[in-house]
Amino acid sequence: MSEKDLIMKYEPFQEIVVNELTLFSSPDEIARFTTIIAGGKSTGLYWAEGVVFIYFPLPASTETATKALIEHKRIYWTFVGYALMPKFQPLIETKEKMIVPIIDMTSNELLRKAAIWLKEQTTLKTPSSKR
Repeated sequence: MSEKDLIMKYEPFQEIVVNELTLFSSPDEIARFTTIIAGGKSTGLYWAEGVVFIYFPLPASTETATKALIEHKRIYWTFVGYALMPKFQPLIETKEKMIVPIIDMTSNELLRKAAIWLKEQTTLKTPSSKR
């Protein structure tokens, strides 16, 4: 196959299904949560559109998930945690001196749209509640 024969396409996902959604009361709270679930290992958070968040995707290792991914451009996030953080900062240092890096994902259309959707959910939720 030569370069001339190469076909590349961009086919973005069409749908994200969120199974569990938690609004944290502050960026510090989600930073603590992230550190705890990672077993004290360094892990990061995403930021876009004034929202800091973390998500856990359902692996496309089952036939059903793979079919949804390929045929419907649908992905599943089994858990999403988020907090409002109007201004980007590269790190959160909690009062316990845990340092959590934050990645600015503004340039990623999918994660930017996800952040906008999450921000809209804050009017429907109270801190630390689940939907």
